[in-house]
Amino acid sequence: MNQDQLKQLVGRAALDYVSPGQVLGVGTGSTVDCFIDALAASGIAVAGAVSSSERSTQRLARHGIPVLDASEVTGLTVYIDGADEIDANGFMIKGGGAALTREKIVADLAERFVCIADESKLVPALGKFPLPVEIIPMAAAQLTRRFAALGGSATLRAGVVTDNGGHILDVTGLVITDPLAFETEVNQWPGVVTVGVFARHKAQVCLLGGAGGVKTLTF
Repeated sequence: MNQDQLKQLVGRAALDYVSPGQVLGVGTGSTVDCFIDALAASGIAVAGAVSSSERSTQRLARHGIPVLDASEVTGLTVYIDGADEIDANGFMIKGGGAALTREKIVADLAERFVCIADESKLVPALGKFPLPVEIIPMAAAQLTRRFAALGGSATLRAGVVTDNGGHILDVTGLVITDPLAFETEVNQWPGVVTVGVFARHKAQVCLLGGAGGVKTLTF
C-alpha cells in the first residue's frame, strides 16, 4: 500500500473510537482528512466536533457534521489527530500543517488522544522532522538565537500565517531525548506561542498503518 492508502486505512480504523451522539475533537492534516471522510461515510450520527483548524472546520461542514466552538464544551471523550513523528512513549512532534496551537487546545479538552499515522512516523527519538514552533513575529530573531544555543537551526516558514495570526519557525538539528522537559522549557521562552512537542498532551493510543494492516499501540 502507498502512503495515501495507509492514511485511509487508519482513518477508517479510528471510527472504532467514535460513538453515536458523541462530540469529538478533530485534528488537522491529510490523515485527518481521511478520517473526516470516513466518519461522514460511516453514517455514525455524532453530535458534533470541535475542530483544531479552519481547514478541518471547512471539511467537516461540507460533510454536514456540526462544528462546535471549544468554548461550548467542557470536555471531550476523544481527540483524533495525526502526527509528524511519534516515539515509543506516545510523545509526538506535530505542527507540519501549522495548527499546533489549536491542536493542543483541543487535545487538552479530551480524555484520550488517538493518534492516526503511517509506520514511517514512528521514530526512536524525536527531532528528525523539523520541529514547528508557533511564535510572535517580533521574537523570530531572538528565538532563532536561543535554538542555535541548543544546537538547532531555526528557519521562518515562508508565507505562512497561522489561524491565530502567528508565524512558524521550523527547527532542525535537534535530538529531543526528554520531550517533557524540552516542551516545558521552550514554552516558557518569551515570544513562543506553542512548541510542536506534544509530551504533556501525548497520545494514549496510536493506530499505525503498515503493510500488514493497522497496529494498535497503547501508551
